Amino acid sequence: MFDIRHARPSDQGSLYRICLETADSGADATHIYRDPLLVGHIYAAPYLAYAPAFAFVLEDETGVCGYVIGALNTRDFEATLEREWWPDLRAQYADTTDIPAAQRTPDERLARLIHHPNTAPQSILDAYPSHLHIDLLPRGQGGGNGRRMLDRLFMALGEAGSPGVHLGVGGSNTRAIGFYRHLGFQQLAREASGSLLLGLKL
Repeated sequence: MFDIRHARPSDQGSLYRICLETADSGADATHIYRDPLLVGHIYAAPYLAYAPAFAFVLEDETGVCGYVIGALNTRDFEATLEREWWPDLRAQYADTTDIPAAQRTPDERLARLIHHPNTAPQSILDAYPSHLHIDLLPRGQGGGNGRRMLDRLFMALGEAGSPGVHLGVGGSNTRAIGFYRHLGFQQLAREASGSLLLGLKL
């Protein structure tokens, strides 16, 4: 039996773990990163800290096995992280910009993002100001859990006044792309990395 509830501060460890165990295009990335917290520092924990109203977890009898997290106003969220979240992490992780991109390890690529976070194009934020991340461990996948979680987040974003939400997905993650398209997401842009930006009107 799966339950969806608001995330709590005590779920932080679960979010870090799930973020890492789904970071390889949905597969376990534990073997890829030497620092197991790096992925979660960027893609999970700041949402729990600074956008808890839009953070939900999927839970079964053995514990939390998925989450959906989002930010109502992406530009405001980026500014909050620049002020509150990144400074401490920048003191812990060196900027790896001087290392040629092709020579950076997976950890070094993420460390660079801490110093130079990705920012969303304004052309997308005009119509899709909110954004989200969703990750489920294998035992939580299927059975409509992903859709139920997204519907819960969409409701919260819509009630808060958001007209649209966007997300990024790896261009090779065909399973995820198909899932989002089935829900009505449209492709908004393709980034230089090959990742797609998809958007949905709320």
